[in-house]
Amino acid sequence: MRKAAAYPSGYLDSASAEPLHPAARETLLAAYDRGYADPRRLHGPGRDARLLLDNARAVVAECLGVRADEVTFTSSGTEAVHRGLLGLRRPGTPVTLSAVEHSSVAHAAAWAGEPVEVAVDRRGRVDPAISAPEGVVAVQSANHEVGTLQPLAALDLGVPLFVDACASMGRIPLPDRWDAVAGSAHKWGGPPGVGVLVVRKGVRWVNPFPGDDRVDERASGFENVPAALAAAAALRAVVAERDEVNARQHALVDRIRAAAAAVPDVEVVGDPVDRLPHLVTFSCLYVDGEALVTELDRRGYGVASGSACTASTLTPSRVLEAMGVLTHGNVRVSLTRDTTAEEVDGFLAALPEVVRDLRAQVGL
Repeated sequence: MRKAAAYPSGYLDSASAEPLHPAARETLLAAYDRGYADPRRLHGPGRDARLLLDNARAVVAECLGVRADEVTFTSSGTEAVHRGLLGLRRPGTPVTLSAVEHSSVAHAAAWAGEPVEVAVDRRGRVDPAISAPEGVVAVQSANHEVGTLQPLAALDLGVPLFVDACASMGRIPLPDRWDAVAGSAHKWGGPPGVGVLVVRKGVRWVNPFPGDDRVDERASGFENVPAALAAAAALRAVVAERDEVNARQHALVDRIRAAAAAVPDVEVVGDPVDRLPHLVTFSCLYVDGEALVTELDRRGYGVASGSACTASTLTPSRVLEAMGVLTHGNVRVSLTRDTTAEEVDGFLAALPEVVRDLRAQVGL
């Protein structure tokens, strides 16, 4: 039997942050007793910290099916994205990226120079026939707003490929095709402030930022050893249970997709099949996204709206704009590992009422 959730029911925004996994909580508290020291030091506490850090790296590598010396812990998923992408790029060459990349990828590409943007179809998928004669290509594993999986295995590139897997790491296996890949622990139930950067052995990667005297040239600053160990513990637990969780979440999301599509003037977006198991986005015509979030929150359901990476501004989603679908009045629902059928039932009962009431307020 699954443990009772340690957070209020109705939280449907795990794509922003999955609640801390029990395995991470237990490990984090225990690791602070031994992992506080600088893992570079040769004294006993330093050796203890190094042992814990190496153990965390080995666990993450095993879970992802990569080598331990390919794994680096960073201070966030954003830092992992910036280091991974920019480290693959040679000076003076462009970054080619899909039009639906996370803002962290888009900002890094713009910082590097004049990026080349590749269009997507209405489901948010890139054409595998991407042409990039030089530089580096950035294509996500799965979209953070609509859940669509990208056809990475079909890409035939002569340049390095950076993959942002922050939305998918732990939930689905890593794709086979990548030269560097980034993940974010709080997306799979680890503590916030832990990113994972994986650079394939033998790939030419050069630190794009000022150097540090850490052992790992891909890292910067003092590693948060307890948090890294907790992130590894959560990842191991999530990978062990993902077949059961994914099957349950797929079925619940299918119900949400069907119920949302049945509401008048609602567009459900993203691929209905080839997608992340826990996430669905839909847009409601004649309804303000902020009002939808507020009214659903009053009824006990926490969802997201606007661009997933700049939701505080409530600006139209650049991802939905690139897909050519309805951008305003959109809601992203993302299930936690403990979301129940009863919670989904309650949300689906509230949704049409909220949409109807909001439309009535503007005379529709």
